[in-house]
Amino acid sequence: MQGILAPVQFLVFLISLALVLRVLATGEGLLAADLSVIVKTLTLYAIMVTGAIWEKAVFGRYLFAPAFFWEDVFSMLVLALHTAYLAASLGGLLDGRALMLLALAAYAAYVVNAAQFVWKLRIARLEAPRPATGLEVAG
Repeated sequence: MQGILAPVQFLVFLISLALVLRVLATGEGLLAADLSVIVKTLTLYAIMVTGAIWEKAVFGRYLFAPAFFWEDVFSMLVLALHTAYLAASLGGLLDGRALMLLALAAYAAYVVNAAQFVWKLRIARLEAPRPATGLEVAG
């Protein structure tokens, strides 16, 4: 599931980022940008729930398993910023510019967190034993 949700979330992020930057640059398109951040937040929630279920199945804990402790810690910041955005948007607590700046803060945290997971995946692949090809030379 993560293999599907992660690329979908990243695509939603890229589209939303462009819309948010457009609002900040031109003042136009606030509704589209706001809706895109809400969609991005919902995809984040979906990936966090499915990720927690996977972590429980593999490591016996829903969150903060030693193998993903720091990624999960930073994920909490990402969730907090996205949730703050939802509260501010749906509650009418911030003006459009402030909302977009909050979205950028949430997105910056998301990029750092995504990089953590990509780095962890890369390290795991580099450390994984390679299958025998039959071309090895006996020593």
